[in-house]
Amino acid sequence: MEDRYKIFNIDGKTIILTGATGVIGSEVAKYLATFNVNLVLVGRNFDKLKSLKKEISNKKSNIEILKCDLLKEKSLQNVIEKIIKKFNSINALINAAGGHVPGSVLSENQTIFQLDFKKFDETIRLNLDGTVLPSIIFGEEICKNNNGSIITISSMAATRAITRVVGYSIAKAGIENFTRWLAMDLALKFGNGIRVNSIAPGFLITNQNKNLLIDRYGNLTERGEKIISMTPFKRFGEPKELLGAILFLLSDASSFVNGAVIPIDGGFNIYSGV
Repeated sequence: MEDRYKIFNIDGKTIILTGATGVIGSEVAKYLATFNVNLVLVGRNFDKLKSLKKEISNKKSNIEILKCDLLKEKSLQNVIEKIIKKFNSINALINAAGGHVPGSVLSENQTIFQLDFKKFDETIRLNLDGTVLPSIIFGEEICKNNNGSIITISSMAATRAITRVVGYSIAKAGIENFTRWLAMDLALKFGNGIRVNSIAPGFLITNQNKNLLIDRYGNLTERGEKIISMTPFKRFGEPKELLGAILFLLSDASSFVNGAVIPIDGGFNIYSGV
């Protein structure tokens, strides 16, 4: 590797990726598998994990797949024991688990007073709790090295009031605050080698939101048109466009970056509409 690229080197790191089979998680997994790393893919569906491993396996990275319930401490502890036994330590965690829960998004004609609170709570647990608990459990092990990185996934919904997605918005806002809080706390108590940061994707076309943004004929819905009109780049993003920021935050290139939330949104968050 040329000297000018060495600050982006992540070779030899042991990296945990939660939500590995999701839209963002699978894209990150495919990318990280091209490096000389120990990549631990964590998720609830072991069959999907096996398929992903088969798809991305190569001679460069060591890939381990582990089934885990991110909302249960015992399940997380079991994962840690297996990782330490095989790789000795953990250097980084990427919290890619999350997303919308069916039934948690208000329909066009519903008001907040018709919110399904059980689905709301499920959304909060999946996104916020599913980030906080792994960060605590895995983060403790990362801190033993006095050098490591924790990455969370926020959203434009964290800072902008976006109609209909109330549970998801509140969960992502909580993730951003947690990111800043954890960054501060770990740095003060464990030193400047531990960094906690977040990326905030703009609007990507995924299976979860496709029907909200594009109609059955492939045209933009009214909602999709509004989003594009508020995005200076005038297009939706792609999951692969998150990868540069992920590598930056995993590597020494971000050694003085802590508690940051990096928007990757085509300018959506900065545009007033005029």
